[in-house]
Amino acid sequence: MTPSKRDGQTRVGIDLGGTKIEVIALDQSGAELFRRRVETPRDYAGSLQAIKTLIEMADDHTGDRGRVGIGIPGTISPVTGLVKNANSTWLIGHPLDKDLEDLLGHPVRLMNDANCFALSEAIDGAGKDATIVFGVILGTGVGGGIVVDKQVLDGAQKICGEWGHNPLPGLTDRERPGPMCYCGRHACIETFLSGPGMQRDHETATGVALSTHEIVARANNGDIPALATLVRYVERLGRTLATVINILDPNVVVLGGGMSQLPDLAARAQTAIQPHVFTDEVTTRILQNEHGDSSGVRGAAWL
Repeated sequence: MTPSKRDGQTRVGIDLGGTKIEVIALDQSGAELFRRRVETPRDYAGSLQAIKTLIEMADDHTGDRGRVGIGIPGTISPVTGLVKNANSTWLIGHPLDKDLEDLLGHPVRLMNDANCFALSEAIDGAGKDATIVFGVILGTGVGGGIVVDKQVLDGAQKICGEWGHNPLPGLTDRERPGPMCYCGRHACIETFLSGPGMQRDHETATGVALSTHEIVARANNGDIPALATLVRYVERLGRTLATVINILDPNVVVLGGGMSQLPDLAARAQTAIQPHVFTDEVTTRILQNEHGDSSGVRGAAWL
């Protein structure tokens, strides 16, 4: 027998990615009650319907009409009310939050997926004891989110924490003018610290095209060019994180995304920031995330 639905006792999160849509239901303590994922339809109407179906499945499982938060690879423009900056391009130009509210019949809260990652790690992850958390996404792209006192900062343009499209700090002569970024500028942080950025850097230095996994495997076997690529990556990460620390002064920086799995990256980045932070003693901690690829959907639920 299906229990009668309560209202708002659970938190339902949706992670709307380019390849998969995932739903999670959490109780008030953060314990997982339900999880499911499906392939993302590569059209707007199909994505809306898939989200609706997943939320209904979660509600049916818990017997509750949960409060809904949604993380997307972009944001809602405060000027137009439409999705912008989304690499899932079929979302761009649509009032996603309003359309979902009409479809579901109740409010949703929608936010950039990097903000959801940062919130998840600030609530009950690696930054749970910190006042200021900077959550870093190092993957196919480079993004970030800022959480202060367990609340996401989204900013006037809804781009708070988007460090990936600033120029790499301290460009050396060998790094100039830097790779061309899809945003139209040269030497964006993303072109150096994303997965494709590392691959490009290794191929430029050696003439050999390798995946990030192959670079790491060769480095683990003592390959000198691959080791040099990892050294350059960590040094650049240190420069860029130090710039963020000089501005934001967070207690904790949490690393996420596929590139955060590089061997000992958090510890190596902790050392790499030291020469560049404007202080006598660096107390900001660089930490690996605790929730892995679940952080995005958990953060959406915590919204």
